[in-house]
Amino acid sequence: MRRITRRGFAVAALGAASSLLTTAGAAAPADRASRREMRGMWLATVANLDWPSSARLRPAEQQRELRAHFDTAVARKLNTVFFQVRPTADALWPSRYEPWAACLTGQQGRDPGWDPLDFAVREAHRRNLELHAWFNPYRVANHTDPGRLTPDHPARRHPDWVLPYGGKLYYNPGVPEVRGFVQDAMFDAVRRYPVDGVHFDDYFYPYPVAGQRFDDDAAFDEFGSGFRSRAAWRRDNIDRLVHEMADRLRDEGGRGGRAVRFGVAPFAVWRNRATDQQGSRTQAGVQTYDDLYADTRRWVREGWLDYIVPQVYWPLGFAAADYAELVPWWARTVDGTGVDLYIGEALYKAGEAQPAAWEDPAELSRHLTFARRYPQVRGHVYFSAKEVARDRVGAMARVVRDHYARTTRT
Repeated sequence: MRRITRRGFAVAALGAASSLLTTAGAAAPADRASRREMRGMWLATVANLDWPSSARLRPAEQQRELRAHFDTAVARKLNTVFFQVRPTADALWPSRYEPWAACLTGQQGRDPGWDPLDFAVREAHRRNLELHAWFNPYRVANHTDPGRLTPDHPARRHPDWVLPYGGKLYYNPGVPEVRGFVQDAMFDAVRRYPVDGVHFDDYFYPYPVAGQRFDDDAAFDEFGSGFRSRAAWRRDNIDRLVHEMADRLRDEGGRGGRAVRFGVAPFAVWRNRATDQQGSRTQAGVQTYDDLYADTRRWVREGWLDYIVPQVYWPLGFAAADYAELVPWWARTVDGTGVDLYIGEALYKAGEAQPAAWEDPAELSRHLTFARRYPQVRGHVYFSAKEVARDRVGAMARVVRDHYARTTRT
């Protein structure tokens, strides 16, 4: 999940896929109408951002912290937790494909002595919370040293799958074997645990880093023939990941398995209108279509997703990316598709001095008031669980008081 801080936004905002893909059916309107309003929070595990607070905690202490997060969600009248279970090509369950996550013990591959995903699903469902398994498809490590990965890590066994960029290691989305592998690794959790959803964050191709180049020349030479440009090939790679994962999930449900919803939480700007007449009236330096090679608008219009959660992490009236511009843009985008729209909210910014709007604890509540003008908006998701708990300026309490006083509405 990309935390766009004031400094980060200064960098980010001021600084046609292949016809071989087929269209998947959109969710039935009746199903959509029966679902309750989304009131969610992201629970991040990468770098121990939300949980566990320390990799040195004993299992019982980690479990106690996890229960506390779920209890907080209930107290704040939320109904869904997006739990990050594959933060850096490792796993919070005994995966058949990847090592144990380093955030659990401080050492990747070390068995923590318990199964966090199993525990999380059971504890969430006991509280009538949905639990969506949140995956990062391509991030391998927050460093560039393969020697720090476990000896049997897939990235070490297949060094041709991996590229360094911006101080991190990534699986190369342009290698077909990579796309198949990451799907298998994620689907392992779906088959083994009664999760309610599969959730991708905003990282596909990495965010641009000034002065650096994502060197996928070899993969483009081998697999990119027939595409009009490298950008079109890269978008096709990401389209295929999303479309194939959607198909696998729907096939599983069609064979009598559980219905598992599929959603993505992208950076909120698909394209600026100055770039594309179908884009938003924004001035963001990052555009998902052009920079992350994620055609999020297409995924909605084709019905490949069950829901989308654009991270609209700016206040009302912010010139470069106005909340009051992006919410209506996304409402128009999902209209008639059967794809549910939830708005990602930057609770972590509440109390910041810049932009000044965040100093007002009522800013977040105003977001929900504004969004209620658009029936396509079916709820909100807050970043992140730690902020939901500590609520340093009372912004979350204000949201609960103003909008969540009643039981979750349908």
